[in-house]
Amino acid sequence: MKCVIIEDELPAQRVLHNYISKLVDCTIVGSYQSALEANTILQTKQIDVLFLDINLSDISGIQYVKTLSNPPKIIITTAYHEHAVESFELDTICDYLVKPFSFERFLKAVNKIKREEYKAKNSSVINEQEELVFLNIDKTLHRIAVNDIQYIESDKNYVTLKTAKGTFTYIDSLKNWLVKLPEAHFIQVHKSYIINCNYVNKITGNVLVINNQKIPIGRLYKANFLKKLKL
Repeated sequence: MKCVIIEDELPAQRVLHNYISKLVDCTIVGSYQSALEANTILQTKQIDVLFLDINLSDISGIQYVKTLSNPPKIIITTAYHEHAVESFELDTICDYLVKPFSFERFLKAVNKIKREEYKAKNSSVINEQEELVFLNIDKTLHRIAVNDIQYIESDKNYVTLKTAKGTFTYIDSLKNWLVKLPEAHFIQVHKSYIINCNYVNKITGNVLVINNQKIPIGRLYKANFLKKLKL
């Protein structure tokens, strides 16, 4: 995804640079301290996500969004919770981040946009009612119950699904699975793993165990994972 940052506070701008650089599918194509500086690129280039400070020196972030003829998806950054209600009045604003925000909260906002885009392009997004998924592996369709998926591991261009009834490896990406699995039970715990929380047997330090398989918990994902487990 092509990203633009409009943030007049340099420390906050650096935080966004750092967080975005951790995502392999996101690229910063412009970073600005004022809306006027960013105006040309937003009006002439195809931008996927705009990180926009709501309190800019030259214009209010909300007012600036209203001037854009074809705005990208927008994540608002602000120091004040009360701006949240105002920001969600515009359809193109997908989320807001209250400074200072963690990587986990940033990632949640980005994944929200990815999930919305995937739903718009692909009607096969799995939800609570759609309990089956079909995998096309070597010209054979395998029917898998979503609730049977214990974890998914990625390795380069391949993913491996470990299920209650077997293991399936084929060409795909962890990113594709992350946006289409139901959020109620599935969560990314490492750059290479998505797990089904219902199958976690134990957690020791930065390692969780699912049916005797040890799975690392990435530092950047741990807080969000423990929060989901209500620990």
